[in-house]
This record gives sequence, structure tokens and C-alpha cells, in this order.
Amino acid sequence: MKPAPFEYLRPASVAEALAVLAAHADAGADVKVLAGGQSLLTLMNLRLARPEVLVDIGGLAELDRVFSDEHDVLIGALVRHRRLETDPELRAQVPLAAAAAGHIGHVGIRNRGTLGGSLAHADPAAELPLVMVTLGATCYLESRADGVRAVPAEEFFLSYFSSALRPDELLTWVRVPRLRPGQGWGFVELARRHGDFAMAGAAAVVDLAQDGSVRGVRAGLMSAGERPLLVSASGPADRDALAARRWDALAEAWTAGLEFSEDPEYARQLARVALRRALTDAETRADADARAVA
Repeated sequence: MKPAPFEYLRPASVAEALAVLAAHADAGADVKVLAGGQSLLTLMNLRLARPEVLVDIGGLAELDRVFSDEHDVLIGALVRHRRLETDPELRAQVPLAAAAAGHIGHVGIRNRGTLGGSLAHADPAAELPLVMVTLGATCYLESRADGVRAVPAEEFFLSYFSSALRPDELLTWVRVPRLRPGQGWGFVELARRHGDFAMAGAAAVVDLAQDGSVRGVRAGLMSAGERPLLVSASGPADRDALAARRWDALAEAWTAGLEFSEDPEYARQLARVALRRALTDAETRADADARAVA
């Protein structure tokens, strides 16, 4: 199929893009922003999406940049999946994002798809939304009327393919905390074939003190609800399991209440296995980091 008719605009700067979005939002037009196009164009060709106006920001080099400091990495919305996956500095600074990016589709898709496009698409089965929620990233949304507002990743995703982005806003940057000494990460995706949509997936960060005790865990699940699901220790039983590093018990507890529309017990088991493996991998890396520091 072919997409329905639309007006195509290609702004030359972020400022021009924001002006275009503001004008069409005021007019009540159905506007979509095109970044890498790996999700949106498919929906348009199937006529599941019928925007009246398509704003192509793919050429905005100012958003295809990365800055870092001691604590965070600031990643532009147009940084490609392939760069997240292969860039040596990003692999060292945000290894969880690099590992997850390698599971996105195939190389051709990763060469075109962008971080901002993936987050704005808000697919609960996507890798990078899960990673950003797990890492506690911050999304920067910019509009001509209100300037920049910072939205935590766990508040950015609202429901299926729905985010906190307003019609006049553009997702421009994502601030991602770097892992601290003593922290390890894990990412597990379960799919029928590499590159297929995930049946289940989990990401985790385990924080160990110098004496080997668990200071904290932050973990999340994808394909487990209407948005990436953040899980964490919440009660005495969880704290006891954390102290003993009983990842199987935690995975069991954190997935017990999940509801799935199809084959719920099988889906719950997949989520449980993915979460247990991600937690175990994160602990292993945290242990290795602690030994290296010692």
C-alpha cells in the first residue's frame, strides 16, 4: 500500500522545526515528526497512520551529537541505533543502551532508526524505552511556546504508543546517568529470532557496596504492559531476598501480578526468566567491577 496524501516539510534547524510544529498545532492539524522513519513510514504505508503534515527532522545535525561529563551522558535525539551499539565511548559510558541497541531489528534498521524516534514511538515492546526507564534517564521536550521541559523517562511513557509529548513539542535530548563504581547491568531479550519483536525482555542495574552487600536494584520489563514496567524492592521480603541476592525469588515476586491478554502463564514465565537472567548478569558485572576496583 501507499501512504495517504500529506504535506512534507523539512526544516533546516530545531528552531524552524519548533516553529512549524507550533503553527500546525495551533491550526489543529495532525502532524507527525519523521526522524529515522523505521516505524512511522511502515504505519503510513499501511495507512494505520495518516498524518496531514510530515515534519522531517532527519537532517538536523545539531541533534546528532553526544556530550558527557562525570555523571551523565547527553544524547541527541537523532543519534542512530547503530552508533549507540558500536561507538566505543558510548559502549563504555552507557553499556546497557549499547547492548539493547544491538537487539533492534537488523543492521539496516539500526543504521536509520534513532533514539528519539524510538522513544517518541513509545512501543512497550521496544528496547530503548525499557533501557531509559531502567537507567532513570531524563527526556527533554522543547516547544516554541514553553521552551524546554524535563520529563523523567518513567513519566514520559503513558500507554501503548502514547507519550507525554504534546503536538507542538519535539524530543531533542536524553540525559542518561552513567553507571557508578560498584554497579553492574544486565539486558535479556527473548524473541523467536534475533531482530524479531520481543516476546519478553528485561533490563537491570544492581548496585553493590564494597563489602558485597546490595545497595540497590533498579529493573524493568518490556512487553509486559502498556508501557515499560519499572520494578524495584518494595517490602521486607524483597529486602531479605536482595540481601541474599536471591534473584529467582525477586523475579518471581515482581512478575506474579502481571496480567497478559494471551497465554498469561506462559507470558509471565517468559518475563520471569528474562528478569532473573538480567538480574544475575547485572550482579556478575557488579562483582567484576568491585574486584577490579579492589
